[in-house]
Amino acid sequence: MRWIIGRLLLSFITIIGSLTLIFVLIRLMPGNPIDYLISQLMYTQQMPIDAVMAYVKSYYGFLPNKPIHEQYIEYMCNMLRGDFGKSLLYLGTPVNSIIGHNLPWTLFLLSYSILVSFILGITIGIFLAYKRGTKLDSAFTLGLTILNSVPPYIVALILVTVGIFTAIPYRGAYSVEPSFSPEFIANVFYHATLPMISYTLVTFSGWALAMRGSAITILGSDYIVVAIARGLSKRRILTHYVGKTAILPVFTSLVISLGFMFGGAVFIETIFAYPGVGYFLSMAVAARDYPLIQGCFFVIVVSVVLGTLLADIIYYRIDPRVRRGEV
Repeated sequence: MRWIIGRLLLSFITIIGSLTLIFVLIRLMPGNPIDYLISQLMYTQQMPIDAVMAYVKSYYGFLPNKPIHEQYIEYMCNMLRGDFGKSLLYLGTPVNSIIGHNLPWTLFLLSYSILVSFILGITIGIFLAYKRGTKLDSAFTLGLTILNSVPPYIVALILVTVGIFTAIPYRGAYSVEPSFSPEFIANVFYHATLPMISYTLVTFSGWALAMRGSAITILGSDYIVVAIARGLSKRRILTHYVGKTAILPVFTSLVISLGFMFGGAVFIETIFAYPGVGYFLSMAVAARDYPLIQGCFFVIVVSVVLGTLLADIIYYRIDPRVRRGEV
């Protein structure tokens, strides 16, 4: 219990530290959207400066000339309450509404992609571990290593080119009237094809290499030698003896990646104009929309921290060495 409480405290401190860093970095960005908004109101509405400042404060909840320490206290209180304010880019729409409306698209796309890439990766990894030392293993390992180093946006741009010259949609999440009909559901999956392939291609190689390394270590264990000596089939050895043990560290990485997937979604969603959190984060950064930037980063930070915490708890429950304090 003490170990879990310590991890919870560390997670909370990490969130506070990350939110503080976000606050500082955003305000170091060049440009000030509030100044632009004030100038537009003064020019188009012929409003005096006092009236404009009062309007901005009442509508957006902050003033650009407020002391930085007061801005930080107000910012941190709002973040911890889950109140992200109103967007400057989308006509004062509450940031909570924007995130709430578009977060499911990110969850759908990346959960779907991670599931496919994980299954594909561990299957290839355990196969290569069994074929270790062969030319096939060397060729696949080299190819997977190269693919694992390719930036996500490169793969996404290549697939956009494929979409341009084919009938596969490469922008948006759907093209029919939203409903619960099979037609709409099929259309959503169809539009997610290229983004899903893009994310799968840049992630499955990592799972395959990790599973290969873990499985090779297990294949050298004494109980595997005994299983082979007993005449057990290769399939049974790989699935029941090697796979179940080798997948443990890889599964932990999977849980952690569930949080990091939001960060990886920014490039892919932006290139494919997929209406998820990553897409709106990139739009917010370009427009210096502080409230929306802060809200999107809050989702990413909390997701990463919770994913890491969940992985730690799972390891604590299934690995007795962690409970004994040996690792």
